[in-house]
Amino acid sequence: MTELVEHGQLFIGGELVDPLGKDVIEVVSPHTGRVFARVPHAAPADVDRAVATARKAFDEGPWPRMTLDERIEVITKIKDAIAVRHEEIARVISSENGTPYTSSVMVQALAAMMVWDAALTVARDFTYEEARDGALGKILVRREPVGVVAAVVPWNVPQFTAAAKLAPALLAGCPVILKTSPEAPLDAYILAEIATEAGLPKGVLSIISADREVSEYLVGHPGVDKVSFTGSVGAGKRVMEVAARNLTRVTLELGGKSAAVILPDADAASAVAGIVPFAWMINGQACVAQTRILVPHSRYDEFAEAFAAAAGALKVGDPLDPATELGPLVAKRQQQRSLDYIRIGQEEGAKILTGGGRPAGLDEGWYVEPTLFGGVDNSMRIAREEIFGPVICLLPYGDESEAVKIANDSDYGLSGSVWTADVERGIDIARRVRTGTYSVNTFSLDMLGPFGGYKNSGVGREFGPEGYGEYFEHKMIHLPSGHEGTGA
Repeated sequence: MTELVEHGQLFIGGELVDPLGKDVIEVVSPHTGRVFARVPHAAPADVDRAVATARKAFDEGPWPRMTLDERIEVITKIKDAIAVRHEEIARVISSENGTPYTSSVMVQALAAMMVWDAALTVARDFTYEEARDGALGKILVRREPVGVVAAVVPWNVPQFTAAAKLAPALLAGCPVILKTSPEAPLDAYILAEIATEAGLPKGVLSIISADREVSEYLVGHPGVDKVSFTGSVGAGKRVMEVAARNLTRVTLELGGKSAAVILPDADAASAVAGIVPFAWMINGQACVAQTRILVPHSRYDEFAEAFAAAAGALKVGDPLDPATELGPLVAKRQQQRSLDYIRIGQEEGAKILTGGGRPAGLDEGWYVEPTLFGGVDNSMRIAREEIFGPVICLLPYGDESEAVKIANDSDYGLSGSVWTADVERGIDIARRVRTGTYSVNTFSLDMLGPFGGYKNSGVGREFGPEGYGEYFEHKMIHLPSGHEGTGA
């Protein structure tokens, strides 16, 4: 029997301390369905302590007052340490959320390191103060750190989303309280070790795990200046509602129902090979997953057969087995959600082309077969609602205009792709689809460009100078007549 992993303390202001509450989070293995770890459940008093520590660090501490080069030195050490420990991080996250280990190495660990690295590049090139000609004379425009940040991250890519918030916030000079998901709290203890060893000053970082009630307490805390949240649309709306009581600034990265548009001239082998990994990525539990695949009527049968064969060939099993390509869902509720949508799809008249149930031989854990529905109409619930599981829809279309119309006919607008022999034609499609990120003949998420969504997919941006700018306030200083501002 595997030894139980136990952490008895919380990381508050750079130190491991005893929790003020007595509640415990039991972490359940998605592979076995059994408890394999326990961590403290933060109480409201722990949140108060973390916010007070961060508040003092911002108002009085050295971190916001260090030079950019001094902060860069510390963040570079964090980035380098993640690279060194990436295999350990990948194994822990695979154990928590079921991501296949071979995928986890890149998606869960090295991609997080790349986020830290990209943030360093952006910070070096960012304009913090500039002189302008105003309408009434010379002005200085300054960008100053927004203050104490509450960063709330999900269980599907915990280190990646943590990096997307921590790296820019810390480089900007902001202390952070990182709130992890109860399903995936273990990898954050590695991050706490790394931050401490890198020399991050006391008070600048706290890491807690808690349920929705305590999370709301953090988001609504008057000592917090900004909330950065990644999660579901429903939870995001609640975050905005609670934060609005204090007019707290928010960035929301929410759900998606992204469309991969295959044009009639696309090479079938390339399109299928390019889409499948990003339709079923993280076992279908990715906000950017290409969950609606749009194919021309003229080639529907060809693509239906090819995608069904590719999905059906995915090896399902233990996430720590190097041969596994699709692991279990994170929790029993997520497994049931996928199975419910599979039933709904059948009731709506869609046809299962492959999958549709629990994999044979996997009687424990939260497994669902990679499932592909054919003959899907975009009005069906399986095409409109984010399932967050390994359930993908194949939708036929007539001409290019109809393909764009179907892609845009969604409450979401986070990601998408187009596959074609004519790259310029693909770029034209990309310009017409209302979504925050788009790829032509590939799938990519570049950390030096802005990432975020249209419509219900979010508010604000992460990555690039646009995402970095979310952690600053803008100040205008009017200069006296005859004085020339120089900026900094």
